[in-house]
Amino acid sequence: MRKLFIAGNWKMNKTISEAVELVNSLKREVVDIESVDIVVCPVFTALSEVADLVIDSNIGLGAQNVYWEEVGAFTGEVSPKMLKDAGCKYVIIGHSERRKYFGETNETVLKKIKAVQSAGLSPIVCVGETLDEREQKKTIEVIEKQLKDGLKEIKDDNLEDIIIAYEPVWAIGTGKTATPEQAEEIHKFIRGWIKENYSSDISEEIRIIYGGSVKSSNAKDLMSQPDIDGALVGGASLESQLFVELIKNSL
Repeated sequence: MRKLFIAGNWKMNKTISEAVELVNSLKREVVDIESVDIVVCPVFTALSEVADLVIDSNIGLGAQNVYWEEVGAFTGEVSPKMLKDAGCKYVIIGHSERRKYFGETNETVLKKIKAVQSAGLSPIVCVGETLDEREQKKTIEVIEKQLKDGLKEIKDDNLEDIIIAYEPVWAIGTGKTATPEQAEEIHKFIRGWIKENYSSDISEEIRIIYGGSVKSSNAKDLMSQPDIDGALVGGASLESQLFVELIKNSL
């Protein structure tokens, strides 16, 4: 049985003091929840403060991005080693906003996955199609290429540590959400692709989560699908009460 994984991607929101307030509130509300891996992904500036707060709690810490080199003259970048030092366990890689605004590609996704795993961190690898691609019935083609190119040098024993997030780009921050059936169709395809290219055991163990305007009102229907193992949550993770309601409705 795969354990639910629900991560809050705060994007470019929350000062350090706001992050502290949010996490303190969240800790109180989810302290008794053991059946879900709960993760928060603040901005870089708040990572260390949040890391101190979640020590010995049931909340994990993730970063929203990373660079693949360990050290060097890469102004503005942060390495996997630095993220681990700040207390991170997870790193989001290949989010559609990174692909759209900052030139992230399947090739850079692969570099980041390898670097993150070498540092002992777990990647949350995002895949997803745009509205145009869906309307042109290219969803499967796009997802397959993102998986093939983004994971092509990842061996079986390293894949087990990866969480794949299916995020239809047209549903991120738009208020639109893929129906549970639409989301399940792609999750099932991804799991089948893993089975075909890796193994049946890995395909059954790997967690595939959904992202795209997930909120408390649709969480239960989404999480009840056989191949959806959690959520990567944006806006609804920015308020403790909303995030807690979403988590509890997912159970």
